Amino acid sequence: MTEPTEPGPVAVLIGPPGAGKSAVGPLLAELLGTTFRDTDADISAVAGQPVSDIFVEQGEQAFRQLEREAVARALREHAGVLALGSGAVLDPDLQDRLDGLRVVGLAADFATVARRLGLDRPHIVIPGNPRGRLRVMLEERRPLYERLATLTVKTDDLDPDEVAAQIAVALSGRPE
Repeated sequence: MTEPTEPGPVAVLIGPPGAGKSAVGPLLAELLGTTFRDTDADISAVAGQPVSDIFVEQGEQAFRQLEREAVARALREHAGVLALGSGAVLDPDLQDRLDGLRVVGLAADFATVARRLGLDRPHIVIPGNPRGRLRVMLEERRPLYERLATLTVKTDDLDPDEVAAQIAVALSGRPE
């Protein structure tokens, strides 16, 4: 295990699926002259399968345990830009670990998230109502994202380069 060269990540990105964490993260890291790490990618590497398959084959509880371990490890080891999976904020221990860090919330409205996830097109009715579950999930998590973020950027009408640039300016403390 390697120790970070500075205390904690430069920035931790949180937000709903489709808000842009995985797209913005590498761009922000480049602007800040550091590296990018995504805990969902870490989980996939450890499990040897995509995150979506872990949910289906092993269940949410197994996934959340892998996520807790991946996030704790990344917060200890990574000194760059770190993107967390959208549900990581549900863990009270993780919420405590984020205290004092630069946490950037990427916010997006339901319509934007649905479009980015491909749930905005008319399709055959799918049992379980994925759009309804997405809406409930977003409403459940939004207060957590808002409480934990030290900076929030609305991504609805911005491309990833614009979001990364806004965050980089805000983190530098310089006016645009």
